[in-house]
Amino acid sequence: MKILRFGDDRVGVLKNDDMVVDVTGLIKGSGSIGPQAVMEELIGNGDQYRSQLESLVASENGVPVDGLTLLPPIPRPSRVLAAFSNYLDTPERKREDVPEEFFYKDPDVVGPEGSVNLSDLPGVVVHQPEAELAYVIACGGRNISTDDAMDHVFGYIGFFDISARGLTRRSQLIPKGQATYAVAGPWITTRDEIPDPHNIWVKSWVNGQVRQDYGTEHMAVRIPEQIAWLSRFINLHPGDIVATGTYHIGLGPLNDGDVAEIEVEGIGKTRVFAYGGGPPRLAEFRPGMTQVERPPGGMSRV
Repeated sequence: MKILRFGDDRVGVLKNDDMVVDVTGLIKGSGSIGPQAVMEELIGNGDQYRSQLESLVASENGVPVDGLTLLPPIPRPSRVLAAFSNYLDTPERKREDVPEEFFYKDPDVVGPEGSVNLSDLPGVVVHQPEAELAYVIACGGRNISTDDAMDHVFGYIGFFDISARGLTRRSQLIPKGQATYAVAGPWITTRDEIPDPHNIWVKSWVNGQVRQDYGTEHMAVRIPEQIAWLSRFINLHPGDIVATGTYHIGLGPLNDGDVAEIEVEGIGKTRVFAYGGGPPRLAEFRPGMTQVERPPGGMSRV
């Protein structure tokens, strides 16, 4: 099942890949609680809603998806987390070389056809869109075991982790956590439709030219391990988004006027538009390999 948001904060289910059935009325509290609470109700109680959703979708024709304005699949999750350096993308890199680490992205997620507003900061040599598979937490909690972890996944989405390269900072707030630097869409594909999230393809384009093109089998710390590790330290909630990291081969610049697209196998394709950022920044940059000069005081000033 593919669940999306559209129009005036409506919730829909994609039918036959080209039609959308409005299911908003089935969700408890719709019309009296906010859009984020509506999605958390649906996601946190997905098993209870499934039969009702399937019955309504089977009985309705729906409307063409092409005529709808799609919204971010989750309007403002309690948190958006992204895995740090989580792919075996060089021959010499081994699982034991990969740290279990995450950083926060801005929770005001940009959706399909949305705008990424690039900042013009001294020290930034290039902006790069990192194409990633992300998952949405269903029932949350603490200290979740790896054996139980996949039961806490509601579904999957495509995700762009927009990154400002070249800064030396003590956190990822400026390089990765700025407003509009988290892109998700086009919809949530429920877990049952992706039998093995560690065996699907991720692809990205900028201005129609292929950038990244990789399989998730190269993921080092896999989703059950991620959930177990994260839940040791934080309480996961329904609707939280966790991006699984990226395969760095193919990364390139993103500048004013560019169009970036991501497609994840079995999930869907999302397009966004980049604005701002000052003069074009075109430096070649490979995370973890490109050397950055450390500024006076050890931290880039912004």
